[in-house]
Amino acid sequence: MVAGHNHQLQPVTLSFTEELSENIYLIGFERTFKFQAGQVIGIALEEQGPRRLYSLCSGEKEETVKILYNVVDEGYLTPRLSDLEAGDTIWITEPRGEFTGNPGPAVWIATGTGIAPFYSMLRSGLARDKILIHGNRFLEQFHFYDEFEAALADSYTRCCSQEENEEVYLGRVTAYLEELPALNPKLKYYLCGNAEMVVETRDILIQKGIPFDHIISEIYF
Repeated sequence: MVAGHNHQLQPVTLSFTEELSENIYLIGFERTFKFQAGQVIGIALEEQGPRRLYSLCSGEKEETVKILYNVVDEGYLTPRLSDLEAGDTIWITEPRGEFTGNPGPAVWIATGTGIAPFYSMLRSGLARDKILIHGNRFLEQFHFYDEFEAALADSYTRCCSQEENEEVYLGRVTAYLEELPALNPKLKYYLCGNAEMVVETRDILIQKGIPFDHIISEIYF
């Protein structure tokens, strides 16, 4: 989820809602618009209600638009959103945003549900020559793991801060980046996650010689 905006809203009917792991949900509805992988839409529960932005979590040509979100207990929208069922109505804005994928080589860095725009890029055929570093607290939270592994193989690293597994790096994304001996300053680095992660990661990348204009970020709250 990212900050809201003032575009007009239109109603859509949920085709499904699913809890993927504790407090992490995936919802879907029929696609009636074009978008670029990495863009966001605003979501509200009423036409005049408060709205929040969420990254699209589906391929550009898929018939169903998907949204990945985590429930924030003190939040206004997500606790109510998680109570909805297929057939219920939500209100959405048109897609927008410049955090969009391209066919060239790049590094994708995500934490939590910040994986959503990168999954959209993967499903839109933009995974070639990409490196993905994804961080979560628990192993069950690495959603879409099989698809990323199939597409990226050794270019996909999972960082898990609370659970140990021989297939993952034990620690935060920032710790993993700090331990890397070198980074390619010619690549673009896309960051999507909470504000603390984005700021810390940006600082690490700059310290390791990545030009500021090669760092593109989307901050989740």
